[in-house]
Amino acid sequence: MPELPEVEALAADLRERAVGRVIDQAFVAEFSVLKTYDPPLTALRGATLAGTSRRGKFLDLAAEPADGGPALHLVTHLARAGWLRWRDSLPEQPPRPGKGPLAFRLRFTDGSGFDLTEAGTRKRLAVYLVRDIAEIPNVASLGPEPLDPGFTAQTLGGILAGRRTQIKGVLRDQKLIAGIGNAYSDEVLHAAKMSPFRLASSLSAEEVEDLYAVIVGTLREAIGRSDGLAASDLKKEKKAGLRVHGRVGEACPECGDTVREVSFADSALQYCPTCQTGGKPLADRRMSRLLK
Repeated sequence: MPELPEVEALAADLRERAVGRVIDQAFVAEFSVLKTYDPPLTALRGATLAGTSRRGKFLDLAAEPADGGPALHLVTHLARAGWLRWRDSLPEQPPRPGKGPLAFRLRFTDGSGFDLTEAGTRKRLAVYLVRDIAEIPNVASLGPEPLDPGFTAQTLGGILAGRRTQIKGVLRDQKLIAGIGNAYSDEVLHAAKMSPFRLASSLSAEEVEDLYAVIVGTLREAIGRSDGLAASDLKKEKKAGLRVHGRVGEACPECGDTVREVSFADSALQYCPTCQTGGKPLADRRMSRLLK
């Protein structure tokens, strides 16, 4: 799933490629992808792409209508299996609905544009066209951005205080902290040498300070690796930069122990026993705890 660093990089890539271009048409190729109806997609025709930004894992493209009306926001959440693919040349005719992984297409008047694609059968990619991004419920409910200046160790401490839930779940909860998903929560906890099942409320003030520094450092490092990369190169770069996530069975780059996995109904986490759980493997079941 694209997370904060990848969506930040996608926004930067589109800022370089597309800002200032005039929109020709927007096409829906997968009916379920469009989550709004007012304004209609036809309102984008003739609008100029004015800027790109990110909120959590949401990509926000701001467009200025040709008639001088209020700005429009084309907002995308790529979900688990979605991606954005830039094309220097796109056909004028609408794509055939249900044809392959294509879900949505935005074409500019010069023929360039991008496709949103989604692999697999579980269609969760979402596109919204709104006048205010806060109109989208899942955006309005997002927690603070971990890279904003206002997000401090004290902010993190307030989120964790009294919360008797596992720290892995807290880091992934978009209503608590925006933008961190399954992959980077694994990376953060590995770098912090912390069990994913540690209770959030059990962290000392010093541990909160350390975890805050690791969160910021991990995300900034990932953004730095993605700086200047085209959308087509981001997936490969993300995979190459991960130290434990997606590397079950490989050697931990810190200690050489074998990276292990805990599987759940619809996700999995990876960790290093030596670095994170005192050398003890976690039981691979939904209600996991340290094996005795």
